[in-house]
Amino acid sequence: MIRFISIRQLAVIEALDLSLEGGLTVLTGETGAGKSVLVEGIGLLLGGRASADMVRTGATAATVQAIIAAPDGTDVIVRREVSSEGRSRAFIDDVLVTAGTMRERVSAWVDLHGQHEHQTLQLPDTHLDLLDRVAGLTPARAEVESAHAAWVSARDALAATQMDARERAARIDLLSFQLGEIDKVQPLEDEDEQLAATRQVLANADRLQRLGQEAYQALYEDEHAALQTLSVVWKRLDELAHVDASVQPYAALREGLKAQLDDLAFFLRHYVSSIDASPERLQEVEDRLASLERLKRKYGPTLAAVRLHQQALAEQLAALQQPEGQLSALQATADASAEAYLTTARRLSAARRAAAGPFAGRLQQELADLSMPHAEVSFRFLEAGGEGEWSASGIDRAELLLSANPGETPRPLARVASGGELSRVMLAVKVLDAPEASGRTLIFDEVDAGIGGRVADSVGARLRALSGHAQVLCVTHLPQVAAHADEHIHISKRVAAGRTLTSAAPLRHEARVEELARMMAGDTSAALLDGARALLQAKAKGESRQGESEAVAKGESESAGRDDGRKGKGRGAKVSG
Repeated sequence: MIRFISIRQLAVIEALDLSLEGGLTVLTGETGAGKSVLVEGIGLLLGGRASADMVRTGATAATVQAIIAAPDGTDVIVRREVSSEGRSRAFIDDVLVTAGTMRERVSAWVDLHGQHEHQTLQLPDTHLDLLDRVAGLTPARAEVESAHAAWVSARDALAATQMDARERAARIDLLSFQLGEIDKVQPLEDEDEQLAATRQVLANADRLQRLGQEAYQALYEDEHAALQTLSVVWKRLDELAHVDASVQPYAALREGLKAQLDDLAFFLRHYVSSIDASPERLQEVEDRLASLERLKRKYGPTLAAVRLHQQALAEQLAALQQPEGQLSALQATADASAEAYLTTARRLSAARRAAAGPFAGRLQQELADLSMPHAEVSFRFLEAGGEGEWSASGIDRAELLLSANPGETPRPLARVASGGELSRVMLAVKVLDAPEASGRTLIFDEVDAGIGGRVADSVGARLRALSGHAQVLCVTHLPQVAAHADEHIHISKRVAAGRTLTSAAPLRHEARVEELARMMAGDTSAALLDGARALLQAKAKGESRQGESEAVAKGESESAGRDDGRKGKGRGAKVSG
């Protein structure tokens, strides 16, 4: 669960500090006020792509930081920094990590559903991934991926051996040349980093020798060297200890400190003498680094990648140079790998088909709770026709089919689902896809796009139910959804001294009533305020009545009014943007 989030210099936000609680929290406000920027900041903590465009104009860097309560009860501090040049750094508990590591760690606690993510449901390629996750088939799929990799390797080795003489000779020449280039240099693990450190020392050899020599002399050789001066100190301490026993513990420190200082003097003397300040040694290091850089440019981009490529070249060359008598062994290996792949892939395929029915049933139930009571959901499977269609995901192609209305044949989502229906299907999918782990955070950025009226009320109720076992954050423009929230945060902006200032404030009591009224029709007339109060009171009782939708409908029919400044809000974090 996200307990606290802090944003600095991100897009229109100059500074924002926001404490969050469990349950359902909604973020509302005018378009462009900064709601989605807040969500974008959380996306950075999930390892999202960073760019210089995210940094506020005039700032040197943007920072997003959050305190996340992990399931084990510990607090984890995550931070992402983006410079105005587009470079980014990620930290977990102040330890520098890669964006990929941050994505892996934080995604275990936080799930983000973006504004347009429901459109990915129109891509059939994503449906199989969804089924595997929800049905718990990820381990079986990993076995298929491993078997597929083994089959591809065996197939390629066989294909290389089966080349005709001319093609094989040309391939051997190319591989031999490339392998010879790398073997000639023989790069060692992390050698470039070690040499770069050595170059730094050699380039500053004179200064390092001078500093080391001065330190050694001040400690050991000078007339008033520290060790000589300390001998007087120890003598006086001995005399004091003979008179006053309380000094004895300090006098006893002499041998330990003296040994440490002697070790330091020995190290400094050895360090100064070991520095090779010769230009020849520096040139030798520069030449070696240049050779390594050439390899990285050609076979890299890293030295580790070069070494892996060296190994792969050697294996390919060995396969091409094998005697013809080993062709049958390679063929047998390829056949066995293909059979092993098919066995695991068919087992996964059977599990998928068995899980598709229950998954469709659960999805239909979720859609019924979202005001789609007549929805029918099913999966259509197609099996791969041959080796050319085998993939790391298996031998299946699957597509989710939907019928939203009675009597209609289920068809692909891309062809039959409206924008509002897609939004509800995505919410239902997220409910099924989200592990019901205590403390997890689910974030929805305008998941209610394309819906309204009683359907919006159903979506709000489902989000509220979902918040019973997870922290839910939702950006919304619909009062029917906002009324279900445990916490209501209003995001607003104003211009002062030529700069945009964005504020985030929790709404309480009448301030929340006013915001709901404005969300209904942009005004705070008495009728709208009464409708907003009725909406909140009904939700507080856990009811969903016809009167709620009538109140909202009445508000939406009012003419749009002015957007006055808000009064009576709770104290919130001020944001400059």
